[in-house]
Amino acid sequence: MGISRNLLLWGSKNPWLLNHVPNYKFVKKAVKRFMPGEELNDAIDAARDFSLKGIPTVFTHLGENITELKEADEVTNHYLDVLDKISKNNIETEVSLKLTQIGLDLSFDKSLENFKTITKKADSLKNFTWIDMEGSPYTSTTLDFYKRVKEDYQNSGICLQAYLLRTENDLKDLLKIKPSIRLVKGAYNEPKDIAFEKKSDVDDNYFRLAEILLNEIRDNNLKAAFATHDIDLINKIIDSAGKLNVPKDKLEFQMLYGIKTAEQLKLVKKGYKLKVLISYGAAWYPWYMRRLAERPANVGFVIKNIFQ
Repeated sequence: MGISRNLLLWGSKNPWLLNHVPNYKFVKKAVKRFMPGEELNDAIDAARDFSLKGIPTVFTHLGENITELKEADEVTNHYLDVLDKISKNNIETEVSLKLTQIGLDLSFDKSLENFKTITKKADSLKNFTWIDMEGSPYTSTTLDFYKRVKEDYQNSGICLQAYLLRTENDLKDLLKIKPSIRLVKGAYNEPKDIAFEKKSDVDDNYFRLAEILLNEIRDNNLKAAFATHDIDLINKIIDSAGKLNVPKDKLEFQMLYGIKTAEQLKLVKKGYKLKVLISYGAAWYPWYMRRLAERPANVGFVIKNIFQ
């Protein structure tokens, strides 16, 4: 991992920066590159624009690691409202959330109840919920959580991170319950004994996991989304899908709002499914820093302005 990336990931957890950086005007301006605004209506307006281009979306209300269960109830009610508004506005949008935002740090059972409430509502509206994967201390708990959800609801999926050494085994274990998988590289600063250090190794593992998923898509109609902005990797997946006789309309890619927009449109024009992840909310700082850590071209700008 590069020094600049590690510095940004450290910054995403630093309390002083969390309290001060979001107030800087240049940061507020820069963050608009990655999100249309802090309000749900901002996300809905952006989703409408994407729908005109034939691009569905995924909404994430930013936030994590709440400290009181009443906050979990507020987040749960917010997502119930989101699902209603998605339906009323007739936009093709799924929802995705972090379990620590609905109480996982405080109560497994309460967070499970909250997530099932959201997923039940989504099911009634023919919609879908995603579980975002967080740092490695949460991996095992999140996988167990997802298995519990799948006992009652099929309209839910989980994110898996290719940079963790354990992920191939986790994926093979999950295949027993016919999961829905969003595959990402990973955006947290993990120790070398549990995660690949080199980008090339992460890329190789991502592709290895992608080929497992491609076979499952072909043979078992698995729902999978390849969430990456790495165009070379996307092209490798497309080539492999062709060799494995995976229909084009079964491939789904996901990218973040504001990143490689031209490439997003190219994929859609070629007939591939593409969903844009739209984030919104006031608690954007940790998420924003992790996004910057994924984008080396922005590192110099951030370091220059934050640490002057």
